[in-house]
Amino acid sequence: MRTRIGILGAGPAGLFLALLLRRAGIDSVVLESRDRAAVEGTIRAGVLEHWVTELMRELGLGERLDREGHVHDGITLQSHRRRFHLDIAGLTDGRHVTVYPQHEVLRDLIGALLARGGEIRFGISGARLHGIDGESPFITYREAGAERESRLDCDFIVGADGYHGPSRQAIPASLRQEAHRLYPFAWLGILVHARQSWPELIYASQGEGFALLSTRTPEIQRLYLQCDPAEDLTQWPEARIWDQLRARLATDDGWTLDEGEIFQKGIIPLRSFVCAPMQHGRLFLAGDAAHIVPPTGAKGLNLAVADALVLSRALEAEARAGDSGRLQRYSETCLRRVWKAQRFSWFMTRLLHRDPAETLFDAQVREAELALIRDTRAAAVSLAENYVGLPFDAEA
Repeated sequence: MRTRIGILGAGPAGLFLALLLRRAGIDSVVLESRDRAAVEGTIRAGVLEHWVTELMRELGLGERLDREGHVHDGITLQSHRRRFHLDIAGLTDGRHVTVYPQHEVLRDLIGALLARGGEIRFGISGARLHGIDGESPFITYREAGAERESRLDCDFIVGADGYHGPSRQAIPASLRQEAHRLYPFAWLGILVHARQSWPELIYASQGEGFALLSTRTPEIQRLYLQCDPAEDLTQWPEARIWDQLRARLATDDGWTLDEGEIFQKGIIPLRSFVCAPMQHGRLFLAGDAAHIVPPTGAKGLNLAVADALVLSRALEAEARAGDSGRLQRYSETCLRRVWKAQRFSWFMTRLLHRDPAETLFDAQVREAELALIRDTRAAAVSLAENYVGLPFDAEA
């Protein structure tokens, strides 16, 4: 089988890229190790930057987004039992974010891509990349239940197969520079059947550390607690979870947290990771294969879509006019945005969490930073602009 673009991974980066290429009349095939039900059923958070929702509408994916997504014009920050509203829309000329879970985004992308004649091979295994240094790269893999390997010949390969996929490893280790940061805390996340307790996301830093309150639907809420990454879930019975959530979200104005049945919980380690370059020969990395951010800044999905948009424009320029300049600059272009997002995610993580090694000086600096955001327009604007999504530079 042959296609112009072989894409490994049916996550946000791979699917957005395939749909953007389809719109431009460029063929691609997406190879995914999970089955469709697993891709669409893995529940993950989704805070979409303003430009991402505009892109989804432009791609004809706005119907469910507009009906089921929760538009937020601001966020709430909390410390010492006091809250303040950060007016993101007012600080960014009317831009906002939309809470719309990632698995719903993937459902929309898969449905649209297949309806428009795109091709996704689910349930493949043993994917290997070949010939990325030459002009005829190809991927070998095994279809579900097949005895023999299949082969996908293509002009370019896109590795959107996550941190543990084979794509990044196909770049010689001597040519890869990988930057890592592992944080000394994690998030305990729960999904709960409960009514909405607050009209927007609350980012709280009090008591024993960070807590986040967000909404999935009017009847389902998503909450997170800072915890030790080495802890076992058995150390967190429901009574302890609710005690900590009440303490970390408590105020002095009579507000109460709506509680209910917890039907999902898990511990999420926090880390930062960047691989450079994001390309080698005819291989291009996108999404988690190239970079991972802690979820505090809500940048993971948005960076994946940014990679897809930059790469689709570069591949279109190469296909239509033989102009490979954008392809050659793909990594450089993406990494400028990636590192800005890494900085913001690191800033939000440091601002809101308790580091076990934190000194009194560190704690007071964090409080001063929160006060600066609350009391100073320049600091508030900086946070709001980063949160809602920075503009693309001319090359992107």
